[in-house]
Amino acid sequence: MPAPGPRTWQQETFLQIEEHLSNPALRFTPCRIGIASGHGIGKSAGISMINKWALDTCVDTRIVITANTEGQLLTKTGPELAKWAQLAVTDDWFKVNATSIVSTMGDRSKSWRTDLVTWSANNTEAFAGLHNQGKRIVLIFDEASGIIQKVWEVALGALTDEDTEILWLAFGNPTLNTGSFRDCFGKSRNLWKTKQIDSRTVEGTNKAYLQELVDTYGIDSDIVKVRVLGQFPSASSMQFIGMDVVEAAQQRAVQSIGSDPLIYGVDIARFGDDHSTLAKRCGRDAKSRPWKRWYGADTMTVAGDIALEAQQEHPDAIFVDVGAMGAGVIDRLRQLLPETPVFEVNFGGKGRDAVWANNVRVKTKNKRAEMWTSMRTWLEYGAIPEDQGLADDLTSPEYGYDAEQRIELEKKDHMKARGVASPDDADALACTFAEPVAPRAVPGYLNPESYGHAGSYDRYKELY
Repeated sequence: MPAPGPRTWQQETFLQIEEHLSNPALRFTPCRIGIASGHGIGKSAGISMINKWALDTCVDTRIVITANTEGQLLTKTGPELAKWAQLAVTDDWFKVNATSIVSTMGDRSKSWRTDLVTWSANNTEAFAGLHNQGKRIVLIFDEASGIIQKVWEVALGALTDEDTEILWLAFGNPTLNTGSFRDCFGKSRNLWKTKQIDSRTVEGTNKAYLQELVDTYGIDSDIVKVRVLGQFPSASSMQFIGMDVVEAAQQRAVQSIGSDPLIYGVDIARFGDDHSTLAKRCGRDAKSRPWKRWYGADTMTVAGDIALEAQQEHPDAIFVDVGAMGAGVIDRLRQLLPETPVFEVNFGGKGRDAVWANNVRVKTKNKRAEMWTSMRTWLEYGAIPEDQGLADDLTSPEYGYDAEQRIELEKKDHMKARGVASPDDADALACTFAEPVAPRAVPGYLNPESYGHAGSYDRYKELY
């Protein structure tokens, strides 16, 4: 039996577009809508309805649609677009081709059209050049979670035309919890109108099958989160630290005891778009003391600022990444803080065994993998700042194993190649786990070792 009309989520999306375009203050600003969903909600139909409406209601509309893979675009998205175009009463206005839908009116086939554009990691510029000043531009990403960051960056060029209606719509199952689609719901959420749709709440979905997934895998499993709830997974397949771990650490209350040493971790910027970071950790607390960041500052400035912080807070140890520009910072800190231990950390140095979880020890390939493994375990009970940049840093690196089954963290240049920034903040926090630091001396009445020894220890001695 045919549906009586669009599904509720589709209607809500159409109304968002209407409200944006009917508001004179917003009409010529980009309307960005991101929808993450489970399976079976009618996503392709919704895309096709929007495509047909956009073509029919504005002469010389330009639409570009892409997807995570060429197969998705040509075998799923494309046929659905063609079906809805041919069902419309305006089907004779446009000609449907394998990779385009073009106007049949006069000579407008080049200016009034929809194009299905494929891309590759080596040819992202094939997606560039979408401009249509004074008219309407629609940019649609299907299965957006799998579209690499470089394509998203190239697409930004389409947002620059003035006096132009611009719609950018991103749809898909939230299969990855890193990347540009995830950012629409995270650090870029102020730019996007977002919705996460539970397939069980949508008309026409297979409720019995969806409930079977829930019963089989559990409501908190990543399979159910992605395929049913429209939520991003806790961890991608090779993600070293899951987002659920990071979010819990951000929300956790600070806990510390008087004997916890205060440790500084310092990561020094390597490239122009990176920044230097000073992280501060005292036992389980990396949250209550404000961190510092420097953008474009020279090493002497960074060292001087760290020294000022240290003179006020008296850290028990400072660990500095010696790579790139770090050596100069270390030398200067040792001059300025002769009483404070300053240690160099060689990320590429030999790694020792580290605790993974539940006191299980694992082998690590190098010092960076060792520190990150220790930090990963600490995040299960530690507290960190509620900062989106730090969260992105912690969850960005992937990992694997070398030939000797040692944990190997993804290299920074590999991260940059896939469009992920250097995790400067997370590396700074990781430095605080470079070596053990002895507890601070505390008054006897605060020393847990004194508890239960009233016969041999005078707990009031320090008051005499």
